[in-house]
Amino acid sequence: MRLSRFKPLEKFASIYITVIRGTPMLVQLYIVYYQLDFISYPTGTLFGVDLERALPCIIALSINSSAYVAEIIRAGIQAVDKGQMEGARMTNAQAMRYVVMPQAVKNILPAIGNEFVTMVKETSIIQYLGIGDLMYNNGIVVTATYNPLPCYYISAIIYLALNIILGKGLNIFEGRLRKSER
Repeated sequence: MRLSRFKPLEKFASIYITVIRGTPMLVQLYIVYYQLDFISYPTGTLFGVDLERALPCIIALSINSSAYVAEIIRAGIQAVDKGQMEGARMTNAQAMRYVVMPQAVKNILPAIGNEFVTMVKETSIIQYLGIGDLMYNNGIVVTATYNPLPCYYISAIIYLALNIILGKGLNIFEGRLRKSER
């Protein structure tokens, strides 16, 4: 939408991205949780997670991440040489789909990987709404043992392991893209 020639659409996207990127994730979480209380979320649990509390968290994290991913994609598209679009003998939509986007994906993969890593780490703030994530359970153990450092070390190792696995998966995907390029 930021690249749209339709000015109201471009302006809306620009304001949305500026506001979301310019405000703290915790504030966004609270706004979504308390402002959207008119939405009746499904009650009950799924895999032991309280859906009524978890869905606002998922929405807030998605809204936040979407602004960053939109900017990453916009930058990736703009990084592709304009001659690629001009040289394609097809409609603009076809040129974007078959020529520009495949090249842009290669440009944006590292930044998308960084956004995924950041998102994994940002999920730790959902504990403030009483969602039983890793840091929430860490707090329970700290309260029971009165020994915080080992608990935080274990949490750090778990987050590190998750991000290493995510990074390795992204590296495999990038390797496959490079192979298909040859």
